[in-house]
Amino acid sequence: MFKPLELFVGLRYTRSRRDNHSISFISLASMLGITLGVLVLITVLSVMNGFQKELRSRILGMVAHVTVSGTDGVLTDWQSTMSRLTNQAEILGVAPYIEKQVMVTSEYGTPQGVLMTGVVPEYQGAVSDVNLPAHRLMGDLLELQSRQYGIVLGVELAANLNVTLGDKVTVISPKARVTPAGVIPRMKRFTVVGIFRMRMPDYDASSAFIHLDDAKRLFSMREGISGVRLKLRDLFSADRVTHTLQQQLGSQYAVKSWSEDNASLFHAFKMEKIMMFIVLGLIVFVALFNLVASLVMMVKDKTADIAILRTLGMSPASISKTFMIQGSIIGVFGTLLGVILGVLLATHVENIVPAIETLLGRKMFSAEVFYISEIPSDMRLPEVVVIAAVSLVSSVIATIYPARRAAAIEPAESLRYE
Repeated sequence: MFKPLELFVGLRYTRSRRDNHSISFISLASMLGITLGVLVLITVLSVMNGFQKELRSRILGMVAHVTVSGTDGVLTDWQSTMSRLTNQAEILGVAPYIEKQVMVTSEYGTPQGVLMTGVVPEYQGAVSDVNLPAHRLMGDLLELQSRQYGIVLGVELAANLNVTLGDKVTVISPKARVTPAGVIPRMKRFTVVGIFRMRMPDYDASSAFIHLDDAKRLFSMREGISGVRLKLRDLFSADRVTHTLQQQLGSQYAVKSWSEDNASLFHAFKMEKIMMFIVLGLIVFVALFNLVASLVMMVKDKTADIAILRTLGMSPASISKTFMIQGSIIGVFGTLLGVILGVLLATHVENIVPAIETLLGRKMFSAEVFYISEIPSDMRLPEVVVIAAVSLVSSVIATIYPARRAAAIEPAESLRYE
């Protein structure tokens, strides 16, 4: 879009040398500032994406993509409901469950409040990651058998109860029963047949599984269950599938997606990501102010040159384009360098952080304190494109004011004292 003369002069000004044969320090600082801003933005947003993805996968390893229950929290005709749901093309797995809060005690441990889930082991693997080899520390979820009263505990819960495989625990249900001695809570002894670790302290310390039939007897639920859990082919279609199932099943059913149960958590992630983009984007804008200052100083320094170019016939528009080219070149090089370095850092941060930890001899993110003790990264191309585009457009806009000042220079006034 620019004539060769304007491009030539703009490139000459950009490559202007001083006695030390280096480019202007202030222009270099502008370019490095843009590079640093773009690099930090790409890296930090990629790490935040990685944390969000890792946390979501761990949460969804325990909870279902979609749950179907009755409006009163009890699903009675659950076998036929499962049959209807199994035929849905977007549903990968269906499993019944009973979920209640109980108290679990052992002979040597501390009593713990637990979210007890009654499951059918053969179905549970289709909707949950609990029994995957990566999460199964001891035993197996398939060891749960009807009327055998086995129980599978989270690793933190087992540690607090001071139990291991084969030990006995007592489950106290809030469902009381009336006896000649009065009203007493319902209690049952269970044998530990498995221990799992989801690497989520809240779940590992407060989750336990028993067989669905044992849960029915413990909670006095004869025919009904809490509901049915579904696993979808695409977890991000959960809201749409929830709406479709609600229309198909009718108002006597309550259909909920994972996003509803964890809406506040992921909304906080989204808001934090937006605010981080704004805050870190200020690094780029500070560099752009530096770019404006360098161009203004360049215009002041080249006043005589501009006047001579004007007397030779160069128009004010051409002068303006010359300095816009100079500033844009700095913005383009800074952005491209920032994108390259940012992409390299974002894609290798998972290896860089362990190397730094080895060098320092200490763990930066202890598993005892943080949910996620590694630094995950999930670089997304659309975000990189947006960051690069914003940086480039902002660089061009930043050149407008200095370019207009250069175009407004009057040759006669500038050369009067030359």
